[in-house]
Amino acid sequence: MAAKKSKAKKGKSASKKSAPKKKSAAKKSSKKKSSSGKKRKPNAAFMAPMTPSAQLSNVVGSSAIPRTEVTKKLWHYIKRKGLQDSKNRRMINADENLRPIFGGKGQVSMFEMTRLVNKHLKNA
Repeated sequence: MAAKKSKAKKGKSASKKSAPKKKSAAKKSSKKKSSSGKKRKPNAAFMAPMTPSAQLSNVVGSSAIPRTEVTKKLWHYIKRKGLQDSKNRRMINADENLRPIFGGKGQVSMFEMTRLVNKHLKNA
């Protein structure tokens, strides 16, 4: 009797395994249809020149530049000074130039950093 039950279980599990394969194949084909070679257009809001505050200009410069460039220059500064935490790479340690930008905090996460930096940018 035990042999019959094990055969029945094998039959059921095999049918369950084949069902998801059919669904995943359908999902793959739908993804291919949605990406028909169209390229994304850059958002004009990210490309608008922004004027950095006095504190932020110590790090990225005083000229009006887009937010994307501010982020690039800020990360270049962080890497050059070695301010990324060695154990938790998501955390940024503040030095004397970054502390006023980070609101007086000694350490912030990289996600919080972008939010804090946006407070120091104004439309040009």
